[in-house]
Amino acid sequence: MKQSSIIDIISPVMVGPSSSHTAGAVRLGLLARNVYNAEPEKVTFKLYNSYALTGKGHGTDKGLLAGLLGLSVDDTRIKNIFNLDISKQFEYKFEYIEDFNRHPNAVDFIFEGVHNMKISGDSVGAGEVVIRKINDFTVKFTGKYNTLLIVYKDVPNMISRVTNSIHVNIASLHCDRYAKGEEASMCVCLDGDIDQKVIDFLGLIENIYMIRYIKKLDS
Repeated sequence: MKQSSIIDIISPVMVGPSSSHTAGAVRLGLLARNVYNAEPEKVTFKLYNSYALTGKGHGTDKGLLAGLLGLSVDDTRIKNIFNLDISKQFEYKFEYIEDFNRHPNAVDFIFEGVHNMKISGDSVGAGEVVIRKINDFTVKFTGKYNTLLIVYKDVPNMISRVTNSIHVNIASLHCDRYAKGEEASMCVCLDGDIDQKVIDFLGLIENIYMIRYIKKLDS
């Protein structure tokens, strides 16, 4: 078992001056990339509060874009990401907003492309992050666990059909819905890994509209 150094405990190994504003931003971008799971045509980053006020100085904007492009927190290309060819894969812009209802380090990713999607998350300190919403559904996952995300029609026994098919210990389960019998979401964080065959099987279940299997982020 790898022993953690005092540096690892205080802050993740990263490029940039701030764990919450830089490393957290990269990790939020990585999770949003895995949820969207397609090449967007355009992305709008909406930065809130502290992210909006000090994000440029701390490289938050660079970190968010770098994560969305698949770069890790210790990738030295983050410093010059706006000048690299990799950053020209899609159109993007940044907006800066103050809203006391949002976390100090909050961001919305607004995706436009093969499908439109809004993903909202917070950087909560020491590089730790939480995805809070996908479109209008509340979710909660951090990148610490492999996570199964499903959007489905709210019908009886759907939760049991999904959980009985996984055969992996569930760390947490969060469900939300628009209204009874309408579109709903299920966020299942897992202690282990599941096979692609399980994901394919779940995709055959009637009334499931979308499935994402989001691998945990590297520590």
